[in-house]
Amino acid sequence: MFKNVTIYRIAPGWEATLEDMEAALDAARFVPCGATQDKAVGWIEPRGEAHGPLVESVAGQRILKLQIETKGVPGSVVKKKAQEEADHIEATTGRKPGKKETKALREDALLALLPQAFARQMTVWVWIDLKNGWLVTDASSQGKLDEVVTALVRAFDGLAVTLLQTAVTPQTAMTQWLSATTPDEWPGGFAVERECELKSGDEEKSAVKFTRHNLATDEVRKHITEGKLPTRLAMSWEGRIGFTLTESLQVKKINFLEGVFDGRPDEGENGFDADVALSTGELQKLIPELIEALGGEMAFGAAADSEPSAPAPAAREAVTADADDDGPPF
Repeated sequence: MFKNVTIYRIAPGWEATLEDMEAALDAARFVPCGATQDKAVGWIEPRGEAHGPLVESVAGQRILKLQIETKGVPGSVVKKKAQEEADHIEATTGRKPGKKETKALREDALLALLPQAFARQMTVWVWIDLKNGWLVTDASSQGKLDEVVTALVRAFDGLAVTLLQTAVTPQTAMTQWLSATTPDEWPGGFAVERECELKSGDEEKSAVKFTRHNLATDEVRKHITEGKLPTRLAMSWEGRIGFTLTESLQVKKINFLEGVFDGRPDEGENGFDADVALSTGELQKLIPELIEALGGEMAFGAAADSEPSAPAPAAREAVTADADDDGPPF
């Protein structure tokens, strides 16, 4: 099951067969970091079966999995090793290394220490819905989102994506829903739950968080009147999915509620197919209704409205294959 969702719109005109996608990803298959390499990014088998397909097709949906491996050496350790070498040079030659040489010593120290560094691996799921023109990932941080988009546009010729944008910003809509005096003012099918975060836009950046708290109160509305705006809000949809909506239109902390996965088969190959089919099937219903609740989708590449809201992520601009180089959800 997806725990987070960030939705991209695929530019019209891009198509790819399973065979074409498989061949493209095979050329960028994951290879672990080399001895002096600090990061490796590549595609792995979604089912976890060695030498299996890199693209799975389940219920018409394409499922991919990106793996990111990083190796880090604490800066203090690098600095200490470089200083030891600098001290040795000074003791044996009588001269003190300059700035340029000191920088080179630190680079050499890092290369020497990397083979001993512990490798950390993380995976990111990608769901491509060609029928609806969506590219969805469970990456939650901007760094991971950038890695996913970069890897995709490098792999697939002609692919261009942009973060999905709505006519009404999530922050504006969340403000309206929290200001409502009755649930009748919430969008159909959605309910405001018991968690939210409000932040002011002034220099103090004051913030207040409500957890397990009734949000339909004068206290919450008073904070909004005083200028604090919602950055995230817990919601539910049709009693089937609980989630947290953010100001940047990310859907986080997704929880498929009781009954949604009733009858799914036991773990194994069929379990993977069932999880994909059920989770994407539910999200295919939620996403259009959420877009409608936010005033509908803006055209691909259109400029955002001028309503006051938090800055959109940098990746909101269209990304193409010519872009500058500069726990599992199922």
